[in-house]
Parts: sequence; C-alpha cells; structure tokens
Amino acid sequence: MGRLEGRTAVVTGGASGIGRATVERFLAEGATVESWDLHVHAAPGATTRVVDVTDEAQVAAGFAAARTAHGGVDAVVHAAGIASGGPVHLLDEAEWARVISVNLTGTFLVDKHAAALMLEQAARFGIDGAQRGSIVNLASVEGLIGTEGGSAYNASKGGVVILTKNLAIDYGRRGIRVNAICPGFIDTPLLAGVFGLPGMEEVFADIARAHQFGRLGRAEEIASVALFLVSDDASFVTGTAIPVDGGYIAGHRHGVSDLLGLG
Repeated sequence: MGRLEGRTAVVTGGASGIGRATVERFLAEGATVESWDLHVHAAPGATTRVVDVTDEAQVAAGFAAARTAHGGVDAVVHAAGIASGGPVHLLDEAEWARVISVNLTGTFLVDKHAAALMLEQAARFGIDGAQRGSIVNLASVEGLIGTEGGSAYNASKGGVVILTKNLAIDYGRRGIRVNAICPGFIDTPLLAGVFGLPGMEEVFADIARAHQFGRLGRAEEIASVALFLVSDDASFVTGTAIPVDGGYIAGHRHGVSDLLGLG
C-alpha cells in the first residue's frame, strides 16, 4: 500500500521539472493527483487542468472542480514558478512585477484557496483524524541566501519562505501543516533555459561545483521530500523551509579538502 493511498493531491507546475516528478511520485504512492499548468499536458494517471496561478478566478475554480471531482484535497504542492532577474539598475519594472506575480502572488493565491478548502473539509487522515491537510510551497535556496543577479527571483522566493511560516502559524491549530522546500540548483527545463544562454557555460559549471556533491540536483530528489512533507511521517513538521541543495548553502570549499585527500 502506498504512503498516499486514498488521498487527493493538487500539484501546480505539473507539466515538467519538479512538478512533473512530484505528480509521478505521488501517483506511484497511490494518490489521486490533479496536475495543474498553463498548458494541456500529458501526465498519465493524473487529472490535468489548465490553471494560471496568477489568476484568482482560475485558482478558485480549480479547487472547486477538484472538490467536486474528488470530495476534497488532502495535499497541495505548489511548484509553478519562473526564473528571471538581473542587477536592479538594469531590471525593468514590468519584469520585476512579472516574477513577483508568478512566484509570490501565485503562491498566495494557491495557498489562500487551498487553506479555505481544507478548513471546510472533514478530517480525512493523520493522527487521531486531527489533520485536515498539508501544503508544500516550492521556494529556493535563493530565498535563503543572495546570489549574483538574483534580485527579483530571490526576493520572490524569500517572500515564499516567510509567507509559508506565517501560514503555519495561522492554520496549525486547525490541522493544516504548511512547509516550504528550498531546492538547490536542479536539473530541469527551467534551469536549462537560464543557463543555456550564450556565455553561461562556465557559470553553469561553477554552480554545479558549488554543491558539495559536485553536481546539480534531480527533480525526483525534490519530489521525495515533498512526499515526506505531505505524508503522516511529517505529522509534527510545519513552518519549515527545508534546503534540499546538496550542501550548496552549507559553506564554501577553498581547497583544504583537496590537500587532505578529500577532494
């Protein structure tokens, strides 16, 4: 029996990358999964919906439809997002607004309507039936530390981290857990779109080396943490922002390990 047998999950950004890996992992664990994205996409075994997370009417309609179809929603993994930024003196205000709209306002809207639905529905799982749902927001290590040229992206993901903590405080006593995952640099189409630009080859290689494992992360490694957070194994976990980053923010290497034979 899978760890999510009998439960319903909504995954935003489910067409590719971390969202797609999460859809596939949740299906394998027995969940009924709704995969939301901007475009119709193939996700075998999942219900797919076209939902723009920046449009409140679409988000509200998506949750209403999920409730009608499945009787409720036990878990939400909000993975939809975009990457953009630059030094602020070169960043157009419209681009700043676009990144904040998708990454931060989109999180607010998805969490708002997920929480409202979870408050209404009867307890369906958890210890003594006390828990009504779990929300997992995809933030980033760039929401915990600064990076060159991050500006809008880092600000949006930093906002996701603190919003997550506030939601955990507001809804914890109503049986709703809210956590964030802060991935390092993950090998996804989103990342490839940024670092596939001309002249970025050495930057890309340096970023991979900055992870203590010397490589990028894989989408399925983030999906595994999302699975933990929505499962009963995380029944006492809320308000966290968990780095899943291969040691990216642990500290820096300066060659000493190489001298000690650990390079």
